[in-house]
Amino acid sequence: MTRQKKQQHAADESLCGMPYPPPGAWSASKRPKQTDWEIGIFGDLTDKQTELFQQLMDVPRNSHGTIFFDSGGGSIYCGLALATVIKLRGLRAIGVVAGECSSATILPFAACEERYVTPHSTLLFHPIRWQSDEEVRLEEAAEWTRHFKLLEEDMDKLLVRMLGVSPEKLQSWTRPGRFVSGPELVAEGLAKMLDFFGGDVWHQIQASGRCEPADALGTAAPQPQ
Repeated sequence: MTRQKKQQHAADESLCGMPYPPPGAWSASKRPKQTDWEIGIFGDLTDKQTELFQQLMDVPRNSHGTIFFDSGGGSIYCGLALATVIKLRGLRAIGVVAGECSSATILPFAACEERYVTPHSTLLFHPIRWQSDEEVRLEEAAEWTRHFKLLEEDMDKLLVRMLGVSPEKLQSWTRPGRFVSGPELVAEGLAKMLDFFGGDVWHQIQASGRCEPADALGTAAPQPQ
């Protein structure tokens, strides 16, 4: 055994005692081969919040996978938190709008490294809505109004940065609200088009020359946002 191999062997042995070694700690020869994962974000975000979070936490951090979207939205906080988990766990996600991706669901879609739509995809942009079934005092309502104004401005800035859309275009879609089709999103350069009858999404992406074969996707360099 050469000196270099001995040193690497000793380093790997020391890591065995760690409960959860950091990403990249294992040598290439000992790192298990990971297959791409698939997740579905479907239905109301608020109702399925626990399930959706668990899905994103169960996949390896800094890994590559595909998220299919069909959701009319839900809590803005849930949408924000899902986007945060995708970004901060380093998930190199391909986002595919299978049906609808509206309201708060646009946030986790925007957090995906690559975004794809079909000619039939629909996204609804609209201002943040606040509703409550509880009786709210006047001063509480005033505070909610102040907070939601700041939250709305913050979410707009975040979407501009993640989607790469201009503030003017986002404003024209959001206020008073607009259904944006898949082709419109592609025309703005915010997503790429999938052929509904062109085969599975991975073969279409590979055929376009955008990505390396599936085995190499986990090691390809991330694209700038």
